[in-house]
Amino acid sequence: MRMNYRHFFTLFLLGVFLVSCGSKSNVVTTKRKSKSRTTKQSPMVVKENDKVTTTSTPRSADNVANYVEDFKDVAMQEMKLYKIPASITLAQGILESGSGSGRLAVEANNHFGIKCHTGWTGGRIYHDDDEDQECFRTYNNANYSYRDHSLFLKDRPRYAGLFKLDEDDYKGWAKGLKTAGYATDKRYPQKLISLIERYELYKYDNITLGKTVDQKPRIIEKVQESTMPELVKQHTVVKGESLYSISKKYSTTVEHIKKLNNLKSNDLSIGQVLIVK
Repeated sequence: MRMNYRHFFTLFLLGVFLVSCGSKSNVVTTKRKSKSRTTKQSPMVVKENDKVTTTSTPRSADNVANYVEDFKDVAMQEMKLYKIPASITLAQGILESGSGSGRLAVEANNHFGIKCHTGWTGGRIYHDDDEDQECFRTYNNANYSYRDHSLFLKDRPRYAGLFKLDEDDYKGWAKGLKTAGYATDKRYPQKLISLIERYELYKYDNITLGKTVDQKPRIIEKVQESTMPELVKQHTVVKGESLYSISKKYSTTVEHIKKLNNLKSNDLSIGQVLIVK
């Protein structure tokens, strides 16, 4: 059969094209995937007259100084409301929370080591202290811990004598806290005073009271014992004791002890300090 000329010519061109393609090597192009990497965002910068400055506040290498910067405003606000020296509140927070790095502060926002005690209905965390796995209060925010600290001191009769002191008498407050049974550490007052004077925390008392910021605190050589209420007599609960047995020991009543300590029930814990007279 005779092949059509046009058909022949088409096949000839196709053959030439295939030969020319075969003389070249195949080329495959691949796109390399870039690795994903998390980068730390740099602080926002602002150009000002060709000078670059950052808007972030530099942090000190001193954890205590950072803690004071974070909580000084809260402490001054509490001083305005409850008449507790801001210097004392800050020093207690530093000491009790390890400048905010202790477990109770990190996991429970509890900066003052306040235990659950009878009647506490909020969150709880268990932590070894004087006894194994003792119950401590938890807060949604550290500021609530500061408010609860103020209420803890204000609402308990054992601390009533402290509020007779001048608001800038941080030495009187430091020693009075120990006398009233806030801490068992014999050097607790000295530790608070040392922190206040080293970091000049008394400045925040001055600011709150409207004094000159750098005004030096009054020197008080001795705390007047009369500033503490005469009725304060304490008893530390030991194993096997009850409110009834304690009341008999001090010739008082169960109801009177409950009233002095704001107790809602007769439950006691070993090591609990009670005002009995």
